[in-house]
Order: sequence, then structure tokens, then C-alpha cells
Amino acid sequence: MMYYREALKLQAFLDVAEDEDILEGYDAVESRNRVLSAQLDAIADMKFTYVLSCQLFGSQKASGDPHAQDIIDLMIRYPSLRVAYVEEKEEMVENKPRKVYSSVLVKAVNGFDQEIYRIKLPGPPTIGEGKPENQNHGIIFTRGEALQTIDMNQDSYLEEALKMKNLLQEFLQNQGRRPPALLGLREHVFTGSVSSLAWFMSYQETSFVTIGQRLLAYPLRVRFHYGHPDVFDRLFHITRGGISKASKTINLSEDVFAGFNCTLRRGCITYHEYMQVGKGRDVSLNQISKFEAKVANGNSEQTLSRDIYHLGRQFDFFRMLSCYFTTIGFYFSSLMSIIGIYVFLYGQLYLVLSGLEKALIIEARLQNIQSLETALASQSFIQLGLLTGLPMVMEIGLEKGFLNALKDFVLMQLQLASVFFTFSFGTKIHYYGRTILHGGAKYRPTGRKVVVFHASFTENYRLYSRSHFVKGFELLLLLTVYDLFRRSYQSNMAYVLITYSIWFMSITWLFAPFLFNPSGFSWEKIVDDWKDWNKWIRQQGGIGVQQDKSWQSWWIDEQAHLRRSGMASRVFEILLSVRFFLYQYGLVYHLDISQNSRNFLVYLLSWIVILAVFLIVKAVNLGRQQFSARYHLVFRLFKAFLFLGVLSVILALYFVCKLSWKDILVCSLAFFPTGWGLILFAQAVRPLIENTGLWEFTRVLAKTYDYGMGVALFAPIAVFSWLPILSAFQTRFLFNEAFNRHLQIQPILAGKKKNR
Repeated sequence: MMYYREALKLQAFLDVAEDEDILEGYDAVESRNRVLSAQLDAIADMKFTYVLSCQLFGSQKASGDPHAQDIIDLMIRYPSLRVAYVEEKEEMVENKPRKVYSSVLVKAVNGFDQEIYRIKLPGPPTIGEGKPENQNHGIIFTRGEALQTIDMNQDSYLEEALKMKNLLQEFLQNQGRRPPALLGLREHVFTGSVSSLAWFMSYQETSFVTIGQRLLAYPLRVRFHYGHPDVFDRLFHITRGGISKASKTINLSEDVFAGFNCTLRRGCITYHEYMQVGKGRDVSLNQISKFEAKVANGNSEQTLSRDIYHLGRQFDFFRMLSCYFTTIGFYFSSLMSIIGIYVFLYGQLYLVLSGLEKALIIEARLQNIQSLETALASQSFIQLGLLTGLPMVMEIGLEKGFLNALKDFVLMQLQLASVFFTFSFGTKIHYYGRTILHGGAKYRPTGRKVVVFHASFTENYRLYSRSHFVKGFELLLLLTVYDLFRRSYQSNMAYVLITYSIWFMSITWLFAPFLFNPSGFSWEKIVDDWKDWNKWIRQQGGIGVQQDKSWQSWWIDEQAHLRRSGMASRVFEILLSVRFFLYQYGLVYHLDISQNSRNFLVYLLSWIVILAVFLIVKAVNLGRQQFSARYHLVFRLFKAFLFLGVLSVILALYFVCKLSWKDILVCSLAFFPTGWGLILFAQAVRPLIENTGLWEFTRVLAKTYDYGMGVALFAPIAVFSWLPILSAFQTRFLFNEAFNRHLQIQPILAGKKKNR
């Protein structure tokens, strides 16, 4: 960022220097002519100030943190750099210690930091979100008429800094009726060469910050501020509440609220592509997912905010629609798409279990009507989802040519870009929907590090269990049951055309984290992951135990959003869990043992079977607690007795009541979701049962389900890890760009283990 000052000095030199000085060169003249050098420094200091807002600098300096010395070294290297921080110290007031907070601005003088300004604060300033509080704290130390906001992960270039002089002239040009209050800039994402995921994200981000922003600015006129290096009209914004809103939770996406405020206060926002800054994006799947979760949480809070309400009331009809579909509308329509898939599958299940679909198809065949299957199959072409990549292809085509765009698009598909974007889609809808229902949006730090090391199975399970894995298993179960009961009258081709995209989405949600995990199919890593997984599941949780150390701590933290839920949200969660019981209701009447009976007693008996299974599990747990340590033989005999008892009951039902093997399979398919529905129901009514034995039983049942889902996910990964060719293939498609640049990836991947 200090290139801005170098560019100003260079431009000032070209303005004031003689022709022979210009021919001699800038560096030579500056080192020889001290008067000219001082004049150039003075001009640059009048034009440019760089304030780095670092709230922790005071505490780092007080504690001897080496990061504080790094910041001082930066100020020594760049004398025009200023650092703003919050100082916290104790003072004696009426013989009582009291904490006093101050905003302090410092610079480097003779190798040390020297205080320039100090502003006493009425209390601790960080009461909202971190980034907007940082901006609001640092903006008071800025001067001038234009203010550019720069994030920590952004970069600049000297040739781009030379254009700032031209860009500032845009504030003097009317954009319609008035001069702009916010100038938008494009970004150059420079992290695309790290891995295939970073490449996908860089192209996606590039299309958003170029062709997307261009369209939002004109003709839609609904461009806001999206965290890019936009330049603010400082006088306009500082007299209208600043450039950031910092209220906790609701202003999680604080950047866009600056654009909302600017538009609501009759400010004009434009976008210019002739200047850009660099930007580093997240490069690993876990980092990207945390970022997507943060953005989805922020959009859900925008949905509930007054700002969007006021914008909708004041826009004309067409601008209102443009605002909706380019902000919260994307997330809302995505959520509706996933809800539509659930409604479609449960509707298909109802048709097939009730016999209605069979009757319709047989009647259509008798009447020689093919329109029904044609209508069902036609949706598959819409489900291809290739249109989502169209803006990206258009941007690459405009930047590099359409032949290169086509080549890159094909290469991205070969590197499983569709799998990545489908998985990210699941992240967006989960966090958007959950935050709309329960609230609880929070900032999720991603680190923005260049990550090329292996993430453990336990970490992946913690991150994606509720957002992807549970939903993936449910969809697979619905698809399996639908396939099982429609085989007698429907062709396989019709089934494939109707459901292939849902199969793809389900499998993607289940296995994409392991597919995009470096060394995800390395046998050595798999063995370590299995040991770590078992340790995490069995470790006792409680106060002070982090969620990455114990399943119990993670499970409690995973339900934190329910603690803030109101009665309506809890009732809605209960209604959602009822779908598992309706699913069970439909299946139990198709058992051979039910003998085509439609009596409600059949459904009641299925609950008795579930209760018996729970009692057996409870008995085994009690036996383990009572006998496994001292009376090991007694415990083994007890388990053997239970096994023989269950086996004898099954055999008796087989011979007496005509229980079939298909019935056992259908019962398993019916009862597994029922148990999960009971867990969801118990979590929703936790305040009522928390102090009873039912809550402890819910915890044990949830732990059993999580262990079972973990084993179901781990088994195919372990099988594939036996094939060395698969691990090599995974490394190649993840780091194809690095291979093309002749980098040795394997030593980097192995580096983390060597350092442990």
C-alpha cells in the first residue's frame, strides 16, 4: 500500500524536475538533490496518509509480544505510516482502580514509536463486530477528502497506484444528477495458482468483482459496497454515520451496509475498472466453507434488517427486483431450490408408497400416453446446473478470449469444479436457512493462510456433519427407498433421468471434503485419522474442554443456536422432525409381516419395536457400567444372552408371522431416520427435558448416530486409500497448476508431519 506514496513522489518529480533531471533518473536525482527530495516528501505527505488500525498493538507492546516489534519495524521502514490502537490502563479514581480506554495514534521516531494523538474513550470501544469497530476507531485519524478502505488480505502495485490521481477526478464528475459518493474498483485475485480450489474461487471471485459489479453499477443501479477497495467521499460519509455499521450480529456483513446507507442517503455509487488492487482469497475447502458460512449468515441478517426493508420501500419496481436478486434473493432462491428437492422426494415417496404413481403410470400405458414420463424426465436437463458457470465463462472470455475460456471451463470440469460448486451450494443454504430460523450469526475467522496440508477426518466431520453429511444421508435414504418400491412398474431409465442430479448432489455433499483434502487417500494419514477420530468420540467433554478435543463439547456447541430460539422456531423444528415419523408410517405398512393390513395398530407396534431396541441398547450400556470392569465374563454372558434372545424373537417371527429378509431391510431403512427424528425433537424441547434422564439418553443416542455416520463415511475412504494410484491422481488434480510450474508438492504436504 505504500506504493501510493512512491507513485505520488514519482508524479511530483515529473511535474517539478527539469528535463536533464528526468533524463538522469528519479533515484539518482533524489539521492543527489536533498532539497528536491524534501520537497517531494512534503508533497507526498500532504496528499497521502496511511493509517493502520490495530487495536491489539497496545496490549502486544505491554506483554512483549514480538508482533509489536514487527509493527514498529514497519513504521521505521515507512516513516509516513501511522498506527492507531486502543490503549487500556488502570487509573485510581477516588482510591478505586478503574479501567480507562483511549484511542492512540503513533508513528516511528528514531527507531521508537511516538504518540501523536490521544482521544479518551467513555468505555471499551469493541462492543460490535471486529472489522467495523476497527474502521470506526481509525477513521478519526484520517485527513483529506477521499478515503480508501483496504483489508489485510489486499495488495497493491506501483503501476496501479499511478492511476489514483486519475481516479480521484471521478469525484468531480456527475454520475447522473450528482457526483459519486463511493467509487468502486476491481480486484485481481492472485491466489489462483495455489490449488484447484483456489483456482475455482479466484475465477468465481473475478467474475463477481468485474462483470458482476459492472452490471450492478450500470444499468441496474444497485451496486453497494462489498468489501472491495472502494474509495469513499470522506466528507459525505463521515457526516452520515461513518463507513461501517458495527452492531453485533445484524451487521456481520458490515461492508454492504455502507453501500445501503450511501444509497438511502441519496449518495451515488459507481464502478471503474481501469484501476485494481490485489486480493488473496481462501485456498482450502475448510477456509472457503467458513467464508461461505460467514457470508450466508450475513445475508440472512440482511434479510431481517431495516436497511433492506427501507431500500425495498423506496426503490422503484425494477430497481427493487434488481436489488433483491443481486443480494438476499440469490440465497433465498437457493434455499427454495433445496426445499423443492426435499418436497419432490417426499412427494415421490408418497406417490410410490400410496400406489398412486403405479396406478397413474399403468393407466397412462394402457391409454398409450407418454406425456407423464416425458414431463418427469424433462426436468433433468434443467438440473444439469451448467448455467451457473456462465458468468465465469463470459468474464474469462472477455479477459482472455473465448477459446481460452472454453479451454479453462473444460479443464475446470475435469478438475471437478462441479463437485466443488455443488458442495459450496450446500454450505450457503444451510447457514442461511438456520440463521433465518434461529439467528446466532457470528464471525468465522478463516485465517486466509496458504493451506496445502491434510485436514483430519475429525475436523472435516465437525465442520460438515450437520450442514452436509446428515442431509446427504437423508437424500440417499429417500432415493434408495424410492428405487426399492418403484422397480415393479417403472423403467430404470425414467428413474435415472428424474434423480441423477440428486444422486450427484448427495454423494458430493458426503465425500467432497475428503476428495479435496490434500493426502485424503494416503494410507498413513488414514490410520492417524482413525485413531484421532476414536479418541475424539470417546473423550469426555465438559467445562473447559474444547470442541476439537471431545465429541460431547462439540455436540453441545453445535446446538448453541437453539438456546437463543424463540417458541415459534422451536415449534418449526418439531414440525420439520415430524417428516421422519411420517416416513416411518409409510414404510411399516409395506412390510410382509403386516399382511397388507391398514390398521393403526401396525404403526403402534413399530413404535414398540423401536422402544424395545432402545431398551436393549440401554441395558447394554448399564451392563457395561456395572460389569465390564470387574465382572468381564458376566458382561460377556449378558451380551450373549441378549443376542440369543433377539435372534430367537426374529426366528419366531420368521416362522410364525412370515417375517422376510426384505422386512428386516425395510425396518432398518424405516427406523434409522426415526431415531434421528427423535434426537431433533429432543433438542428442540431441551429446556423441558434437560434435567431428566431423557436428555442423557438423547446424548447417548446422538453419539451413536454420529459414530455410525462417521464409520459409514470413513469405510469407503479407507478402501480407496489402498489404491496408491488414487492418491497420486488426487494430488495431481488438486495441484495441477503447481505441477505445471514444476513445483514439488509432496515435500510440502509431508512438511507438517516432519515438524510435529
